[in-house]
Amino acid sequence: MLATAQLDLAPVAAECVPAAAPDVGDPAGILAAAGARAASEDLPYAGAIPPHDAWALAEAGAAILIDVRTSEEYRYVGHVPGTPLVQWQFGAALTKNPRFLRELASKAGKDDVILLICRSGKRSAAAAAAATRAGFRRVYNVLEGFEGEITPEGQRGVSGGWRYHGLPWVQD
Repeated sequence: MLATAQLDLAPVAAECVPAAAPDVGDPAGILAAAGARAASEDLPYAGAIPPHDAWALAEAGAAILIDVRTSEEYRYVGHVPGTPLVQWQFGAALTKNPRFLRELASKAGKDDVILLICRSGKRSAAAAAAATRAGFRRVYNVLEGFEGEITPEGQRGVSGGWRYHGLPWVQD
């Protein structure tokens, strides 16, 4: 029989509440804050955006949200509805996709605001850096990714990520 621990997530949830709700009417403000984060953290791409702000931009039509996980993750773990998949890596060995930039260009233009999301924000950061080097000028990484960081107990989704924050997602 599988035993499950009951976690008290109230303290964690309190730490994850943003100081102020994102202003969905101000995409420029969200992008400016993301750009400021890029400058302060010396990021090699346009910026880094928290999940709620990424959803606000995508829902407002101010950005294109693109999932860069593997097709297996996209299908079996879940994804944001209507979000295209452009794999940064593929397969069990996570082999780099040699067609990534070409496939990205088929989904978004080099001047579009592009938000990349992966599992925890690491692969999407690498993909954002590669896209920026290739001439995509407004590429942002979605912080925390879809599932968030892994806990010491080996679990994802309990301390961050798109799903943790209750944002829209579906599973095939």
